[in-house]
Amino acid sequence: MPVTVKSKPYKEIDSDVLTLVEEPAYQLKMGENPDVIDLEVLEEVINVWDKSVKVEENGYYWKGDPFITKGKMLENDKPLVVELFCGCGGTSLGFEMAGFNIAVGCDIHQPSIGTFQTNHANVSTILGDVRKVTPKMISELLDGRQIDVLIGGVPCQGFSLNNRKRHENDERNLLYKEFIRFVKTLKPKVVVLENVSGMKSTGDFVETIEKDLSIAGNMKVKSKLLFAPDYGVPQSRTRLVFVGIRGGKEFDFSEIKKTHGPETGKPYVTVKEAIGDLPRLNPNETAIKYKKEPFSDYQKLMRKNIKNNSLTNHKAPNHPKDVIEKIKNTKPGTPMYPKFKQRIRLAWDIQSPTQVSGGIRPQFQFGHPSDERGLTIRERCRLQSFPDNFIVSGGIVQGRVQTGNAVPPFLAKAIALAIKKYL
Repeated sequence: MPVTVKSKPYKEIDSDVLTLVEEPAYQLKMGENPDVIDLEVLEEVINVWDKSVKVEENGYYWKGDPFITKGKMLENDKPLVVELFCGCGGTSLGFEMAGFNIAVGCDIHQPSIGTFQTNHANVSTILGDVRKVTPKMISELLDGRQIDVLIGGVPCQGFSLNNRKRHENDERNLLYKEFIRFVKTLKPKVVVLENVSGMKSTGDFVETIEKDLSIAGNMKVKSKLLFAPDYGVPQSRTRLVFVGIRGGKEFDFSEIKKTHGPETGKPYVTVKEAIGDLPRLNPNETAIKYKKEPFSDYQKLMRKNIKNNSLTNHKAPNHPKDVIEKIKNTKPGTPMYPKFKQRIRLAWDIQSPTQVSGGIRPQFQFGHPSDERGLTIRERCRLQSFPDNFIVSGGIVQGRVQTGNAVPPFLAKAIALAIKKYL
């Protein structure tokens, strides 16, 4: 392959390095099959694979002191929930669906807090690095009320099987200790900590977290892998969930009731049942109104609280011609990129594979089953069980980050309903 190299000398231009030039992360900046290899850009791609190079942070992370926004404390008898690492609020939304009252959400990602505030208007928020947040800050936002449930969606990238730099010494893997710091001081009645399934195969983290949380919370903490389609989510997503109950009771995971799957007699929700009613789009097109009636129970649930036929977050990505051709020439249900098996063109009759955040500059992960484009944020929300009245802030790229990191609300709702019996 003839190559022109610019920027600076490079140790070795071999077949493995040239293969990296075909990476989407490189092509995003340089275009398909560039005649010139820019080594400064190429090094960024190589660093994505190199575990010795520190992971680049999202540019939307808040670096200042914690920014606190006081919400309205609702006066009711619903159990009170505080969520650390709340993201855009998938877990909180699921707990709300189950009849809980969300009091505080805390996260470092600015667009996520923006989304959280949009959809939880009365809830207090803390924008900032949890390592700079104190239990006192949260206590002051609670106006003296006792927490019933403390939730933590600890950042999962260090454990994720989709992370090329996955290793047990990733500093993000230790953020669970920050969660434990709040458990010790705030003394919640119930703790819920969740992460990706990859934690099970990364060192002895599961056993360590169960032990440390049990001691910190004066409770017996147990964990289990939960399969999201069992709870009505149209996505083959597995999450590892830790639950502990203060006061000697031991949580029974069998009380998390499945709604779909072989044990229920109700089939899993398919991609078509999830997004098939949404308007078709060409790249860079937007639809703000529905064009057809819902034809599945899932779609009816998603559109239940919509007024004036108004549709949000349904804007298609603006792809270059080569990407459009790649999607067009990919059979639904198969990978679009040979080296990236998780990046498929969806098929109508399957569940979506696990939707990921895609790093700090995520490209589209899935191709649409019929249209020659990637998914809109609304379609990504549907695959996560976010209803259509849930509005995602921050644009398409950061919307992918938020929807990929989120816990599916229907899964969180199932967990919350089971926990409610212990309060």
